[in-house]
Amino acid sequence: MKDKSFNFAIRIINLYKYLSSGRSEYVLSKQLLRSGTTVGALIRESQNAENKADFVHKLAIAQKECDESIYWIELLYHTEYLSSNECQSIHNKAIEILKIIRSIIITSKNK
Repeated sequence: MKDKSFNFAIRIINLYKYLSSGRSEYVLSKQLLRSGTTVGALIRESQNAENKADFVHKLAIAQKECDESIYWIELLYHTEYLSSNECQSIHNKAIEILKIIRSIIITSKNK
Protein backbone atom coordinates (compact mmCIF):
# COMPACT_ATOMS: atom_id res chain seq x y z
CA MET A 1 0.00 0.00 0.00
CA LYS A 2 2.88 2.32 0.81
CA ASP A 3 4.37 1.86 -2.68
CA LYS A 4 1.01 2.15 -4.45
CA SER A 5 0.17 5.40 -2.69
CA PHE A 6 3.68 6.79 -3.29
CA ASN A 7 3.47 6.00 -7.01
CA PHE A 8 -0.01 7.53 -7.10
CA ALA A 9 1.40 10.72 -5.56
CA ILE A 10 4.09 10.84 -8.25
CA ARG A 11 1.43 10.51 -10.95
CA ILE A 12 -0.61 13.27 -9.29
CA ILE A 13 2.43 15.58 -9.20
CA ASN A 14 3.15 14.90 -12.87
CA LEU A 15 -0.49 15.50 -13.74
CA TYR A 16 -0.39 18.78 -11.82
CA LYS A 17 2.71 19.85 -13.76
CA TYR A 18 1.01 18.96 -17.03
CA LEU A 19 -2.22 20.78 -16.16
CA SER A 20 -0.57 23.91 -14.83
CA SER A 21 2.01 24.28 -17.60
CA GLY A 22 0.33 22.59 -20.57
CA ARG A 23 -3.29 23.46 -19.95
CA SER A 24 -2.95 26.61 -17.82
CA GLU A 25 -5.28 25.16 -15.18
CA TYR A 26 -4.25 26.10 -11.65
CA VAL A 27 -7.20 25.97 -9.26
CA LEU A 28 -8.62 22.45 -9.68
CA SER A 29 -5.22 20.89 -10.25
CA LYS A 30 -3.88 22.48 -7.04
CA GLN A 31 -6.75 20.88 -5.11
CA LEU A 32 -5.93 17.53 -6.71
CA LEU A 33 -2.25 17.97 -5.88
CA ARG A 34 -3.08 18.54 -2.22
CA SER A 35 -5.53 15.65 -1.80
CA GLY A 36 -3.66 13.20 -4.03
CA THR A 37 -0.33 13.57 -2.25
CA THR A 38 -1.94 13.52 1.19
CA VAL A 39 -3.15 9.94 0.69
CA GLY A 40 0.34 8.47 0.78
CA ALA A 41 1.44 10.71 3.64
CA LEU A 42 -1.46 9.49 5.77
CA ILE A 43 -0.77 5.87 4.90
CA ARG A 44 2.82 6.40 6.03
CA GLU A 45 1.58 8.04 9.24
CA SER A 46 -0.72 5.09 9.90
CA GLN A 47 2.30 2.78 9.98
CA ASN A 48 3.50 4.66 13.05
CA ALA A 49 0.13 4.82 14.76
CA GLU A 50 0.07 4.77 18.53
CA ASN A 51 -2.69 2.15 18.65
CA LYS A 52 -5.36 0.48 16.51
CA ALA A 53 -7.79 3.39 16.87
CA ASP A 54 -5.12 5.85 15.69
CA PHE A 55 -4.27 3.51 12.79
CA VAL A 56 -7.90 3.33 11.68
CA HIS A 57 -8.34 7.08 12.13
CA LYS A 58 -5.36 7.93 9.90
CA LEU A 59 -6.56 5.50 7.25
CA ALA A 60 -10.07 6.95 7.44
CA ILE A 61 -8.63 10.38 6.65
CA ALA A 62 -6.59 8.84 3.80
CA GLN A 63 -9.82 7.32 2.51
CA LYS A 64 -11.50 10.75 2.49
CA GLU A 65 -8.53 12.33 0.71
CA CYS A 66 -8.50 9.56 -1.90
CA ASP A 67 -12.22 10.00 -2.53
CA GLU A 68 -11.68 13.76 -2.83
CA SER A 69 -8.93 13.10 -5.38
CA ILE A 70 -11.39 11.04 -7.41
CA TYR A 71 -13.79 13.98 -7.32
CA TRP A 72 -11.15 16.38 -8.68
CA ILE A 73 -10.10 13.91 -11.39
CA GLU A 74 -13.73 13.49 -12.48
CA LEU A 75 -14.27 17.24 -12.43
CA LEU A 76 -11.17 17.85 -14.56
CA TYR A 77 -12.44 15.26 -17.03
CA HIS A 78 -15.97 16.64 -17.22
CA THR A 79 -14.67 20.19 -17.72
CA GLU A 80 -12.47 18.91 -20.57
CA TYR A 81 -9.11 19.58 -18.96
CA LEU A 82 -8.44 15.83 -19.19
CA SER A 83 -9.25 13.56 -22.11
CA SER A 84 -10.84 10.19 -21.53
CA ASN A 85 -7.46 8.46 -21.94
CA GLU A 86 -5.70 10.88 -19.57
CA CYS A 87 -8.42 10.44 -16.97
CA GLN A 88 -9.04 6.71 -17.12
CA SER A 89 -5.74 5.33 -15.88
CA ILE A 90 -5.28 7.65 -12.91
CA HIS A 91 -8.98 7.40 -12.02
CA ASN A 92 -8.76 3.60 -11.98
CA LYS A 93 -5.66 3.74 -9.78
CA ALA A 94 -7.41 6.06 -7.32
CA ILE A 95 -10.43 3.72 -7.17
CA GLU A 96 -8.10 0.76 -6.56
CA ILE A 97 -6.34 2.56 -3.70
CA LEU A 98 -9.67 3.66 -2.22
CA LYS A 99 -10.96 0.06 -2.21
CA ILE A 100 -7.80 -1.22 -0.55
CA ILE A 101 -7.94 1.46 2.15
CA ARG A 102 -11.61 0.66 2.82
CA SER A 103 -10.80 -3.05 3.05
CA ILE A 104 -7.96 -2.42 5.52
CA ILE A 105 -10.21 -0.23 7.67
CA ILE A 106 -12.99 -2.84 7.75
CA THR A 107 -10.55 -5.66 8.53
CA SER A 108 -8.87 -3.62 11.28
CA LYS A 109 -12.20 -2.74 12.90
CA ASN A 110 -13.30 -6.40 12.88
CA LYS A 111 -10.18 -7.68 14.63
